[in-house]
Amino acid sequence: MKRVVIGGVMVVCGLFLMLGCREEEEITGSTSRQVIYPDPDPGEIKGFFLLNEGNMGSNKSTLDYFDYETGVYTRNIFAERNPGVVRELGDVGNDIQLYGNKLYAVINCSHFVEVMDLNTARHIEVISIPNCRYIVFKDKYAYVSSYAGPVQIDPNARLGYVAKADTATLQVVGECMVGYQPEEMVIAGNKLYVANSGGYRVPDYDNTVSVIDLHTFKEVKKIEVGINLHRMELDCYGNIWVSSRGDYYNVPSAVFVIDSETDQVTDAFDLPCGNMTRSGDSLYVYSAEWSYISNKHEISYAIVNTETRAVVDRHFIKDGTEKEMVIPYGVAVNPVTREIFVTDAKDYMTPGVLHCYSEEGIRKWSVTTGDIPAHIVFTPRRLQPINNYLNN
Repeated sequence: MKRVVIGGVMVVCGLFLMLGCREEEEITGSTSRQVIYPDPDPGEIKGFFLLNEGNMGSNKSTLDYFDYETGVYTRNIFAERNPGVVRELGDVGNDIQLYGNKLYAVINCSHFVEVMDLNTARHIEVISIPNCRYIVFKDKYAYVSSYAGPVQIDPNARLGYVAKADTATLQVVGECMVGYQPEEMVIAGNKLYVANSGGYRVPDYDNTVSVIDLHTFKEVKKIEVGINLHRMELDCYGNIWVSSRGDYYNVPSAVFVIDSETDQVTDAFDLPCGNMTRSGDSLYVYSAEWSYISNKHEISYAIVNTETRAVVDRHFIKDGTEKEMVIPYGVAVNPVTREIFVTDAKDYMTPGVLHCYSEEGIRKWSVTTGDIPAHIVFTPRRLQPINNYLNN
């Protein structure tokens, strides 16, 4: 089997690099499992959605849901809640967010954003955007990063752009050119920051963060940061934390800090980062850094205090169960309970596992997910039981 890093994602293929990593398989119906005791009054957060990427070319992205009130985790809810959508959810689920009454899933290699009703997970519309990656929101608009060109390594790959979509009409109303192969974004004030990776142009990676003025929807500057940028988090003090994936050879992964007032890089951390999420002043960082020199992953965990800029913990999993994980992939923190969720992508080809940890880093429960569990979004609304509307 050959392992290839494309846009930061390890794609495991046999004979083909980009197309048809495995034959398309039928996606099964939903399955449910009780993972904790029911809680009739779970508080502000009612549950969460988990988007499974699915291996590239397999059309097996799926959507899972966890309900705090019932304590039930359900795999693959999209197919049975949308029996008329023959394409299933699509190829490579790259991001999931909620805004207003809608749930938005960015489906990278299917070239669209799937828009669903937050209460039912029923299909509303798709927003067609080529090679789309991540999504953020401000006021009445959604902003989606796009690689723009085809899904392939190409030293002459074109510049990417950010698409601006109206959340009422679900139509694209503008585009802004940025750097090469743009990834995650954050909004600080009236500025949109975009991490440019240049991943398709390997080894000639991009090393900039594009700054877009949201009033004019024009790129106003580029900030030189580090090569092959990916993740972004905005802290409570207006600082933007951005990760560099390095070159997988001699340039290691690292984390940088940009002051959104001055648009200057103020700090650099020798801290490998595959994914990160912020809760309060704590930035939870994990890495499964791949090296073509050692031909293996180096796995690490850390918590950074975003106020003091200090690494305060190198092991936020305290019970030793991190040794059971093969490839830690997604990370999220419940903003109310501060439970820590870490996903394990296993071999990228078979169902993964979601682990729930207490704030103290002790594992509470685990559950099998879809293939390559990656992106979690917490919801203040409980998903309606399927029989509430399918039988009406």
